[in-house]
Amino acid sequence: MATYNLALRSPGSLREAWIALAGLSAVFLFEMLDNSILTVALPTIGRDLHASTTALQWVSNSYAVVFGGLMLVFGAVADRFGRRRVMLAGLALLGLASLATLFVTSVGGLIAVRSVMGIAAAMTTPGSIALAFRLFQSDDLRVRAMTLISTVGLVGLAVGPPLGGFLLAVAPWQALLLINVPIAALAFAGIGKGIQADTDLHRGPADYLGGVLGTVTIVLALVVPTLFVEGGTWQAWVVAALTVVSGVLFVVRARTASYPLLDLKLVAHPLVSSGLAYKAATGLAAAGLTYLVTLQLQLDWGWSPALAAAGMLPQVAVLIAAGPLVNRFVRWAGLDRAVWLGALSVVAGLAVYALLGRLGYTPVAVALVLVAIGIRVVGAVAGVNVLKGLPENRTSIGAALVDTASQVTSAAGVAVSGTVLAALFAGGIAQPDWSSGQTAQFERAVTIGGLALTAMAGALVGWAFLRARRAH
Repeated sequence: MATYNLALRSPGSLREAWIALAGLSAVFLFEMLDNSILTVALPTIGRDLHASTTALQWVSNSYAVVFGGLMLVFGAVADRFGRRRVMLAGLALLGLASLATLFVTSVGGLIAVRSVMGIAAAMTTPGSIALAFRLFQSDDLRVRAMTLISTVGLVGLAVGPPLGGFLLAVAPWQALLLINVPIAALAFAGIGKGIQADTDLHRGPADYLGGVLGTVTIVLALVVPTLFVEGGTWQAWVVAALTVVSGVLFVVRARTASYPLLDLKLVAHPLVSSGLAYKAATGLAAAGLTYLVTLQLQLDWGWSPALAAAGMLPQVAVLIAAGPLVNRFVRWAGLDRAVWLGALSVVAGLAVYALLGRLGYTPVAVALVLVAIGIRVVGAVAGVNVLKGLPENRTSIGAALVDTASQVTSAAGVAVSGTVLAALFAGGIAQPDWSSGQTAQFERAVTIGGLALTAMAGALVGWAFLRARRAH
């Protein structure tokens, strides 16, 4: 049985490190499977726990907000106290929180359990990326490892809804969260046996104030889009203003503290900043496009949920099956050219959807495929570039930055799309039997929202390309 000390020996192939990779892949399986499988059960949970619509929304959102808000903090903690140690603690917490679902009797209790699971995800996910990067010395093996791990996660994302539907037919909804227990056990065993403890830890004092400000900023940034999509009331604008204020204070703290939570000089490194911008562009595109296409297929075209799910299959197929092709493409193009070509595919997909998506399903399918191709390439390469630009004892917080960029911009993608729809569509969007005027309004909103996403993603990709050129 091979156990690798990251400071002493690097495996020469993925096969040599299969135990460690199995554990790291299980972490991503949990992250992707968790929310996708739970979504199917929300109506059942609502009836069983007598939950309101808002409460049900927070069953999902509490996990995402806590997860996104704490990633930077736990990334810094892992760099100081050991990535492996923090990941193992997070996996133990995940297993216990999942088991606690058996004792939930109210929606408040379920939200509390989901929040604890968000803490566990924040403890495990950044470390998984960092350890996968540090396990290998060659860029080729790093990209292949990242591709393998993300493919396992994407399989979880794809099988979540049908698996959840099958389980609900034969078991109570609690069974869906109990699936996390064996996944956590697999991850714990793989990481515990396949990877030894870190030796190159970050020794600087902890920046507690920076941690609080960073967490508050990210949490508010993730909450604001939901408030705007729900109607853009004055509370949304107040929270948006507080987000800006806390963000400014976080930057000031990072610039003035002797040992900041996040050293902005490291973030300014061309490889780091460009990689984060590429990841932000794909997060924005994936969430915004999925949101618009889902509404279009079901509400505008009248497809059933099952047919609409089939309509998303081109994207799912590419995300799952493109792994080997991505590896060959990256070897042929090189890291730098591969990442910006992948990002251009994302922008092209958004443009196709914005300009042609209302004309029929074929351009919608083309858009889904182009964006999925870009997501796979950027997902495999951008994270590697970010971590290459950081010192070895700061890779966990670098990995946390990668995930945070995707989380925040995914929320922004939904917010932009939802705000455009709210502004241009008259009446209740979920009501049946639209008038011809409402259909025209929706199609106009799809075009404008798609063009807005294209412009935003294009600006991020252009800036990332210019930043990456400064690294050479």
